[in-house]
Amino acid sequence: MSLDLWWGSGSPYSWRALLALEYKQLPYVSHQVQFAKQEHKSAQMLSMNPRGRVPVLKDGEYVCFESLAILQYLDRKYPQHPLFGGSAEETGTINRVICEYEWYAEDHIQKLIYAILFQGVDGHMEEIERAMSHMLAEARTIEKRLSSSAWLVGENLSAADIVVFPGIQMLLRALERREAQELRSRLLPLEANFPAIAAWLKRVEQIPGYEKTYPPHWRE
Repeated sequence: MSLDLWWGSGSPYSWRALLALEYKQLPYVSHQVQFAKQEHKSAQMLSMNPRGRVPVLKDGEYVCFESLAILQYLDRKYPQHPLFGGSAEETGTINRVICEYEWYAEDHIQKLIYAILFQGVDGHMEEIERAMSHMLAEARTIEKRLSSSAWLVGENLSAADIVVFPGIQMLLRALERREAQELRSRLLPLEANFPAIAAWLKRVEQIPGYEKTYPPHWRE
């Protein structure tokens, strides 16, 4: 086995792949790509992923990109510590929860993060309020699920947790910015407004190897 992963700090999709590798306890060679230097658009990267995006996983001669494809490949090739459950029912539910997040929450989270970090809140409040409303509705759905279960699906961490976790962490990080002061109280403090989500985030952070996945530039 010779696994190599190319990833970027601050990419929630890269974070998914890192979490999966650590949870499955798979040895791999880490290649951090510097976005500021456009390394994701280098000839080497484009030869593996013509779209010039990360994460990219290389297993021997096989190359896989797109985070969900990487999770599914790793689970099929290396079934220990499964990410997609142990039964057809669990697999179906895990995939459904992932689809729900991607269809009903992810786009709104990304809009909020983009507005806070790059676009600016002023002059975009109508769009931001709409995204916030949708995001909070989905947060309540996730909160309800986690109120009766330690993990999003089943009794163990799964691909559903690995997909949702980075997006929520990225949003919480963005809400710390001064520009997000008026929005912050709608979600924070998380322990008061969404206690089950807060406890779940801490559980994910306790998985072995988690510290190796944490975005390096957040420590600066």
